[in-house]
Amino acid sequence: MAGVDLAFACDCGKLRGTLLGVSPKNGTRAECFCHDCRAAELYAGQPDPAPGAVQVYQTSPDRVRFDVGEDQLAVFSLSEKGLLRWQARCCGAVLFNTMRTPKVPFASFRTDRAADASPLGPVIARAFVRKANGKRGHEGARHMILGLLMRALPRRITGRWKQTPFFDIASGAPVRDVHVVTAAERAALEN
Repeated sequence: MAGVDLAFACDCGKLRGTLLGVSPKNGTRAECFCHDCRAAELYAGQPDPAPGAVQVYQTSPDRVRFDVGEDQLAVFSLSEKGLLRWQARCCGAVLFNTMRTPKVPFASFRTDRAADASPLGPVIARAFVRKANGKRGHEGARHMILGLLMRALPRRITGRWKQTPFFDIASGAPVRDVHVVTAAERAALEN
């Protein structure tokens, strides 16, 4: 794995880990302005990112290692079919987003959980940006999509998709029970 190893931690430091071999080549740094990313932060008791974005580094699960406090790992989803939002139970810090299956090797890391995010490179994509006409659109979507494909396909072919701290590969289930946010909980976040 080319790149550098980057330490990360939740807000209180009980859950710590390492992103392995990170570089601008091994992931896509992006900003997301979507309602779900904002709602996830609010649900987790984190500061409201609006009107700003949630900054992420999209990489693959085989680059994620939990070093200390893995027992603090928890997961929730904003809907029955939505992304899995992995957080630290101890302080609520949202750390990663993944798909609901390990067969799509995708892990989106919250860049503010690293002491120094500079090894991840510059932001090259922006999702759900509000345009002058009031609609939302994407900037650099090609980078995000191509990056996902270029990371996922080799991992599917080689079996590296099975190297994940988020799922039990034998069952395909997440390593923690998923709390699905109720409609009432979600409605409270949108006020």
